[in-house]
Amino acid sequence: MRFETALPDSLSEEQVADLLVRERARATELRGSGVLKRLWRIPGRRGVVGLWEAADATELHDALSSLPQFPWMDVRIEPLATHPQEQ
Repeated sequence: MRFETALPDSLSEEQVADLLVRERARATELRGSGVLKRLWRIPGRRGVVGLWEAADATELHDALSSLPQFPWMDVRIEPLATHPQEQ
């Protein structure tokens, strides 16, 4: 999955700082539950590539929408299937 976050300019520095703290805490919880596997930043952008694992689309949506920054995220999901050589 790829996503980019565009926070509104109307947020104060304090609101942005609080949002980032809450985002990190929720991502840590999702990592602990095994839904969030890995994250990589895209240099020079506010973009992220993530590896997530969910039982179905609803579980993935619930995890993503639980992120505090979700309202400002542009998400692109690329479902993956196990390659026969990986089994």
